[in-house]
Amino acid sequence: MNILQEMRQRRLFFDGGMGSLLQAKGLRAGELPERWNVTHPEEITRIHLMYLEAGADIMTTNTFGANGLKYGDELEEIVKAAVENAKKAVQEAGHGYVALDLGPTGKLLKPLGDLKFEDAVSLYKEVVSYGVSAGADLVLIETMSDSYELKAAVLAAKEAGISPETGERLPIFATVIYDEKGKLLTGADVSSTVALLEGLGVDVLGINCGLGPVQMKGILKELLQVSSTPVLVNPNAGLPRSEGGKTVYDIDAAEFGQVMEEIVKMGAVIVGGCCGTGPEHIRETVMRCKKLPVNWPEKKRRTVISSYSQAVVFDRRTVIIGERINPTGKPKFKQALRDNDLEYILREGVNQQDNGADVLDVNVGLPEIDEPSVMEAVVKELQAVIDLPLQIDTSDVEAMERALRVYNGKALINSVNGKKEVMEQIFPLVAKYGGVTVGLCLDEDGIPETAEGRIAVGRKIIETAASYGIGPEDIILDGLCMTVSSDNKGALTTLETLRRIRDELGGKSVLGVSNISFGLPQREIINSAFFTMAMECGLNGAIINPNSEAMMRAYYSFNALMDRDPQCSRYISIYSGQTGSLGQTIRQGGKEGVQESTGSASLGCIERGLKEAAVEAVTLLLKDKEALEVINTEMIPALDRVGKGFEKGTVFLPQLLMSAEAAKGAFEVIKAEMEKTGRGQEKKGVIILATVKGDIHDIGKNIVKVLLENYSYEVIDLGKDVPPETITEEAVKRHVPLVGLSALMTTTVPSMEETIRQLRQKAPWVKVMVGGAVLTREYADTIGADAYCKDAMASVHYAETVIG
Repeated sequence: MNILQEMRQRRLFFDGGMGSLLQAKGLRAGELPERWNVTHPEEITRIHLMYLEAGADIMTTNTFGANGLKYGDELEEIVKAAVENAKKAVQEAGHGYVALDLGPTGKLLKPLGDLKFEDAVSLYKEVVSYGVSAGADLVLIETMSDSYELKAAVLAAKEAGISPETGERLPIFATVIYDEKGKLLTGADVSSTVALLEGLGVDVLGINCGLGPVQMKGILKELLQVSSTPVLVNPNAGLPRSEGGKTVYDIDAAEFGQVMEEIVKMGAVIVGGCCGTGPEHIRETVMRCKKLPVNWPEKKRRTVISSYSQAVVFDRRTVIIGERINPTGKPKFKQALRDNDLEYILREGVNQQDNGADVLDVNVGLPEIDEPSVMEAVVKELQAVIDLPLQIDTSDVEAMERALRVYNGKALINSVNGKKEVMEQIFPLVAKYGGVTVGLCLDEDGIPETAEGRIAVGRKIIETAASYGIGPEDIILDGLCMTVSSDNKGALTTLETLRRIRDELGGKSVLGVSNISFGLPQREIINSAFFTMAMECGLNGAIINPNSEAMMRAYYSFNALMDRDPQCSRYISIYSGQTGSLGQTIRQGGKEGVQESTGSASLGCIERGLKEAAVEAVTLLLKDKEALEVINTEMIPALDRVGKGFEKGTVFLPQLLMSAEAAKGAFEVIKAEMEKTGRGQEKKGVIILATVKGDIHDIGKNIVKVLLENYSYEVIDLGKDVPPETITEEAVKRHVPLVGLSALMTTTVPSMEETIRQLRQKAPWVKVMVGGAVLTREYADTIGADAYCKDAMASVHYAETVIG
């Protein structure tokens, strides 16, 4: 019996934290814990045994930070020793499973960072291959704060996690680290994370670390509302603080077990612990929860797609799919593709988002270009500046796979049809990468003339998809919209097909609405009328031009009339006092986003992360304004607006970083102008940043660096795994006013505390700000920091108070 079978029959429990127990056994500040797999194997095995004796079933290997970036040639020995240590404990105890633990690499992936997506996949595949060969029973991907890195790890587990004994893929469990607002570091919410993981086909999903069990209950409630997959919850033992140089937590075993009982009764299938939880926490949890019945989640049957930050559900309201990123009938767009002018494509995407699109269709098919390469590049660039889900629209199978592989979320896939050959090409891709597939109701016999014929093809598509493990909720049928000018009954057939998809199949539908009017004058008149009729017949997704005022007026008025716009609030926000175009109205009052007003050209470009456009706009501004005036009245206010949006939770990390990159390009133009006139920009002050000894996770530090530099600070980046002595020596040598320290892991916070101690002795004038996933304001106070900065903008604000 494997773990997936056993977890249906009885409740299984994970172990607790490894780091604090290693510290108790003598792990020194800054020492790499994974090396203990080789140097102290008996201690690692003993820790596993302690958890097994406490009633845990699943042992997490001591490989959280093990990857090729950190260990190089040592990696294979360390990973295999970790699995062997856990297996030895399981054999001695007579029960249990070994979970190969994969933690974050500590790097941000491109375009936000410097780690390529495929390099991330390769790093994880290496660890998985070693773990599988050593005999791990499952793969646990944990503490993930970036949905893109999460996807890389899951793909690695799927591709390298094939058991040599059974030939089957090892089960994959994946947990993420949400903040108190229910967001990942890079902006994903609960719904979009679940969509991604369920699309990829993980066996168990859930949450771990960052929060205690009490704080996780609200997030768990959201998870259970949308997840059809069993949920795992591994909280910390409350919130951390430092006592006598050791990290302690504020929830004891008895209280932890009590709250975990509540969590199990809410619907969590598997529970355990993370930072600060020892064998007593697990023993108490097992005692309270082992006899509680396992409540397997019901299938939610949600038709949902996602981007890196948001999910779009095909439900009551018709979803608007913007059709403008498509070369058909667009000479300028075709030329942009030939010239590899991605900025032009990005502007098309931004305009559609501003005008109300929920999803962007992406089609780059031209005979004279390398479509797979261009499609991959366009998908990456669009997702860097736009947070809407994308529809991957291509008939090129290679282009489809390359796009789906790098797509950060669960995509809409356009398309498959009833032809056997096409289904055999596309459905394996959907099963591997996840997605909702548009099913065209045509097959080898062509387009059926009747609604009955189209419904028959739709049934065939749904049934074939099921043989690949793809549920009917992940198929949206296209009833096929034929031009009414050549077939007077074309519209009637399409509308009947939509009704029957809804009423007979209980399915979802989509249409390319504007096809109805080919060959007719004043096409928007026909299009908008047909659009309204189609929505009345149950249309779930409309591929239209959201820049068309006629189409969007039909849409918003239909929603108001059909009780899909409570209190007509959306309609009123857009059309109350309208003086300009629909797009201007949506940008100014009806659509939340980065921009609070249209502002000047430079502000919009910087806030939207359009690098080339920002450079062009600033170049124009410099013709009429002094460089310092542009900085103070245009650039800094734009960055401030993005920062405020980030703090409010309306702007997410990718948008923050891309706007910073756009500003960086604009600053280069200003810098050149100032040097030409002999008036260089003065730096506000010098700041040292470092990730502390023993920690290679430098995501937070690198983000802080980008923003501080944009606010005119000189940043000395000492890198990662930096000894306290090095940081202190640099602070004394340069007499800096401020040092920023970062740490992700509990085991490296003592290094942070020691660094602060040395700074107090040798550089008492220095202020110290700290940040990292394991830290809280109280924890920062107990280790002697001057400021706890929960995110990058908080670091900027603190620097302003210290240096100004």
